[in-house]
Amino acid sequence: MTARERALKHMERPLQPREKLISYGPAHLSDRELLTVLLGTGTRGKPVGRLAAEVLAVLDGSAGPPDLQDLRLISGLGEAKSSLIAAAVEFARRMLCPGIHRIRFPADVLPLVRHYADRKQEHFLSLSLNGAHEVAATRVVSVGLVNRALVHPREVFAEALVDRAAAVVVAHNHPSGNVEPSSEDREVTARLQKAGNTLGIAMLDHIIFSQEGYYSFLEQGEL
Repeated sequence: MTARERALKHMERPLQPREKLISYGPAHLSDRELLTVLLGTGTRGKPVGRLAAEVLAVLDGSAGPPDLQDLRLISGLGEAKSSLIAAAVEFARRMLCPGIHRIRFPADVLPLVRHYADRKQEHFLSLSLNGAHEVAATRVVSVGLVNRALVHPREVFAEALVDRAAAVVVAHNHPSGNVEPSSEDREVTARLQKAGNTLGIAMLDHIIFSQEGYYSFLEQGEL
């Protein structure tokens, strides 16, 4: 094989996360790829990509910074890498989110959820807000199939009640990229709004988002 052929073969090979970061910058990596770079290596029987996916699942299920004990339960992660992930998340929080995030307009929600836009399944999220519409917590309520997230009002409002939230905003990604709401999305919105009214916790908005844009039920006059 000539030098040119080797170079062409290398160019055709998909970039690994670290190479992708070096070539294009960290903003072009998915959450899983960023974790792959942080972890560096996997273990025997568990490649680093699979390990990163398991760590991401734990992070998705956390309302805030991950619990170190939960990370340690991941087979193959170990104490050193668990500590690395916990430290990285806390450092990012201190550097990038030193203050409280306040929701004034629907677009204010996007920085808190947009990193879910590249997921292959729908992720349904709930944001608990206090009386000043400051975000107390952001949680993944459910993970659905390719094009459908199943959600029940009790799953959305259970944690909001614990948070003593005055209001919630819900959001979910559309893996297809099309942010137009489906009939199911409208049905879920109506059901959640009714449940919130009963509990005294206002549902301020339902936002559907993708990597291309977003749809706000509030902005469209549907709430």
